[in-house]
Amino acid sequence: MSVDLSVARTFRSRYREVVADRGRLCAGVDPHPELLEQWGLPVSGAGVHAFGEICVEALGPVASVIKPQVAFFETFGSAGFAALESVIAGCRAEGALVIADAKRGDIGSTMAAYGRAWLDPASPLSSDAVTASPYLGFGSLEPAIDLARKTGRCVFALARTSNPEGAPVQLAHRDGVSVAQRIIDAAASANTDGSSTLGVVVGATREHGLDLGGLNGPVLAPGLGAQGASADDLRGVFGGSDLSWLLPASSRAVLRAGPDPQQLRTAYQQARDEVETALGRSIS
Repeated sequence: MSVDLSVARTFRSRYREVVADRGRLCAGVDPHPELLEQWGLPVSGAGVHAFGEICVEALGPVASVIKPQVAFFETFGSAGFAALESVIAGCRAEGALVIADAKRGDIGSTMAAYGRAWLDPASPLSSDAVTASPYLGFGSLEPAIDLARKTGRCVFALARTSNPEGAPVQLAHRDGVSVAQRIIDAAASANTDGSSTLGVVVGATREHGLDLGGLNGPVLAPGLGAQGASADDLRGVFGGSDLSWLLPASSRAVLRAGPDPQQLRTAYQQARDEVETALGRSIS
């Protein structure tokens, strides 16, 4: 793949621009079977495709960042991936950034292939960012990070996730520094070029005790709504961080307003306004 580095914009510039315009709430697109049924859609590839079309119509023009959960699409095989491709392309065409929530992690040529799948402009799954697991060693992400830097995209490394099972690994210490903090520090080192190619995932459901001050990149914070966190919790959990980089995420709490596109859009905008108010800003 050949990329013209003089043309490619950094992820930092694209992210800052869309968030300034549309706010800091990431909208999850999770076609969970229960939601498909609630929306009156079949639990099938056709149902997921219809679900995705509604989300693109409702959220694409107003959300700054949209995060499809890849697992809920890939469970339907090729039909699910076709629906996912449509969601990614449709949301990006409407001006939203797309984070593919794929949580990929491997080594060498396999990690490079994952990078090409989600970050190569020539791929049908091409997104603005992808979530990735650094738990085979942060260096294992380098092929995806290198591609993201060249194409103005981002890799969100899992650091301190919201699931309780993650604690024994993520909070393990060596020389007084937790694994999660080491991941954040490595991401910060990768961002010293000013591109903000590395983001991290830190759950919004609990205080984490991590130092995010030097990251110079986005912090994806899932957990609003269905997982129990509220907009008012954000300052308490992330108050010591640069809140301009904070990207809270909500999925099912917003999606339950569907299937009517206008009601879904309104639910997103209300949730976004709650986040911006809690963080000291309003969207006109």
